[in-house]
Amino acid sequence: MKVALVHDWLVTHRGGERVLDALCEVLPDADIYTLVHKPGSQSPAIESRRIHTSFLQHIPGIHARYRHFLPLMPSAIEALQLQGRYDLVLSSSHCVAKGLRTPPGTPHLSYVHAPMRYMWDLFDDYFGPGRARLPVRAAAHAVRPWLRRWDRKTAAGVTRFIANSRHIASKVRRFWGREAAVIHPPVSLERFAQVPLAGGGQGGYFLWLGAFAPYKRLDIALDAFRELDAPLWVVGTGQEASRLGAQRLPENIRFLGNVSDEALPALYRDARALIFTPEEDFGITPLESQATGRPVIAYGKGGALETVTERTGLFFSEQTPSSLAAAVRRFDVWEASFRPDAARAQAERFSRAAFQRAMLHEMEQLVRGVLPESAASRPGL
Repeated sequence: MKVALVHDWLVTHRGGERVLDALCEVLPDADIYTLVHKPGSQSPAIESRRIHTSFLQHIPGIHARYRHFLPLMPSAIEALQLQGRYDLVLSSSHCVAKGLRTPPGTPHLSYVHAPMRYMWDLFDDYFGPGRARLPVRAAAHAVRPWLRRWDRKTAAGVTRFIANSRHIASKVRRFWGREAAVIHPPVSLERFAQVPLAGGGQGGYFLWLGAFAPYKRLDIALDAFRELDAPLWVVGTGQEASRLGAQRLPENIRFLGNVSDEALPALYRDARALIFTPEEDFGITPLESQATGRPVIAYGKGGALETVTERTGLFFSEQTPSSLAAAVRRFDVWEASFRPDAARAQAERFSRAAFQRAMLHEMEQLVRGVLPESAASRPGL
C-alpha cells in the first residue's frame, strides 16, 4: 500500500506521536502531512520521512505559539494538498487532521485520540474562569460554535473511524454521529518491564507524571497532598507550568521538571503508586507504571477504567482534592494486598506489536473494500 499519514502537528513527542512512530515502523514508505513540524523534535522513524507542512509552518515563532492559531487550523488542513496518488489516507487526529481533503475514491481511515476536547466536553477546563485570560476566553467562545460545526461536518469525509478507547468511541458517536472500532494505542513497555519487580516502592513517594495541560488536573494532586503526610514527586512541564510553579508548596511536594526516558523506569518502580488525576482519553502512564510492577491511584472515569483493574489500583470517584486524599489514605491498607506481577501482566495486554497487527488488518480490509455495515452506511450529519 502507498499510504499518506496525517498528523495534527509535530512539535512535541508525546502519546500521539508515539502512535505515529508505531505506524511509521510498519509503513516504511508512507509520507507524512502535518500542520507544523519542528525539525528534530521527533523520533528517527518520523524525522526520516518526507514531511509536508501547511502554510502555518511559515509563521515566525509558530513552533512555540501554534496553539494560538487554532481558528486557522481547519483552513490550513483543508489547504494541504496530497503530493501524489495514495491507496489510503490514514489520519492520527486529536484536533483537525481528520479534516484533510482526500481525492474521490481514496479511502480515509482515521485513528482518533479524541475529538477536539477543548471545543467539546472539556471547554471549561481550558477556557473557564481562571483558566485563560479574558481576551482568550472571549475569542474561544466566539469560535466555538463554528469549530464544532466544522468538526462534525468533516467527520463525513472519513471512511472509517478507529478510536483509541471505548471512552473515545462513545464521544465519536455523541459528537459526530459515527461509529468507531476500538484499538488501544501502543505502549512501549519493554524498557519498563526490564526493571526487577522485587523492591518496588522503596522510594516512598507518590508520583504524578504528565504534561501541565489544564485537563490533566495536576492542581487536584497538589491540593490533596497539601493535606497529606506523604511525599509527592511531580514530573513534567507544559502550558500551566508558570501558574502552578508560582504556588507556595509544602516541603512534601517536589517538582522534578522533565526527566529523561532512561530515568523513567526506575522513577516509576521506586514510587509507591502513580497518581492519575485526569479524565483521560486513554492514558499511557498508568500502563507504564503497571509495567514496572507499581499500582495506580486513578480518577474513575475515562480511559483509566480500561487500563487499571481493582487488582492493580484504586479509583477515586470525584475529581476533587478531598476524593483523591481519601483514596491515598485507603491505599495505606490496600497496598498490603497488591501483587506487582498482576500489574505487569495487565500492562502486557497493550503491546506495540498488538496495536500494529490490528491497524494493519484494518488498513488492508479498507483498501480491499471490506467494511463493517456500521462503517459503510454513514448516518446523516
